[in-house]
Amino acid sequence: MHHQDRDNAYQYRSGMTRRESLKWLGLLAAGSAVAVTTGCSKALDVADTNSTGHWPDLDLKPITAPGYGTDPNLVIPPESPWPLTLSASQLTLVAVLADWIVPREGTVPSASEVEVPAVIDEWVSAPYEGQQRDRVTILHALAWIDDEAMLRFNAKFSALTSPQQQAIIDDIAYYSDDTPEQFKRIGKAFWRFKELVLGAFFCSPQGCKDIGYLGNVPIAGDYPGPNAQAQAHLEQVLEELGLSAYAYQE
Repeated sequence: MHHQDRDNAYQYRSGMTRRESLKWLGLLAAGSAVAVTTGCSKALDVADTNSTGHWPDLDLKPITAPGYGTDPNLVIPPESPWPLTLSASQLTLVAVLADWIVPREGTVPSASEVEVPAVIDEWVSAPYEGQQRDRVTILHALAWIDDEAMLRFNAKFSALTSPQQQAIIDDIAYYSDDTPEQFKRIGKAFWRFKELVLGAFFCSPQGCKDIGYLGNVPIAGDYPGPNAQAQAHLEQVLEELGLSAYAYQE
């Protein structure tokens, strides 16, 4: 991971409206980010009190704001269905960390440049079960990272030099079975944070362009159907699943 140097006065300020961040929230919820939470809940469980190392003791009050129903209008969502909950310092920390995960590379903007922190704020502030599980995970991760920065360098993470930040990031960003015990709990939490940052980034127009996604583009004339390569791949998948007999025949 690379990082743009920031001075200690840096403070993230969102340029995104609530309606825009709510649209991104809907896109993120519809994507793989939610599926990962439900499908890998055991791997992402950060409530393990048997792990070594420090862990913040946060008194997080549940969010009781109402949602906007089971069939929300994501084209023109309500302006402010619930209050945002991340503080200015938390948002800045999210921005700094997000730019470690998705830095600016050439003409491709960084995560904070496409307002990913605002989407994370929307996500952890939403009053739904999945988002509230993530809220506990993300807020503990943010607190741990600032605590670790104070323990190592006597300053909050956002105020550290780039090499100091990288020293902490390198210890927590690559969770695996080989991760040292004192970093396993934060490693799991940071894994989830990375998924949300990447999911939000690739929901943005710039992120879609970066991965070459060409969806939502009208086609002139009749739909041409899949090309020969795609058709061969589909036929192979159907054969492997034993469903060749149900393949569409002209």
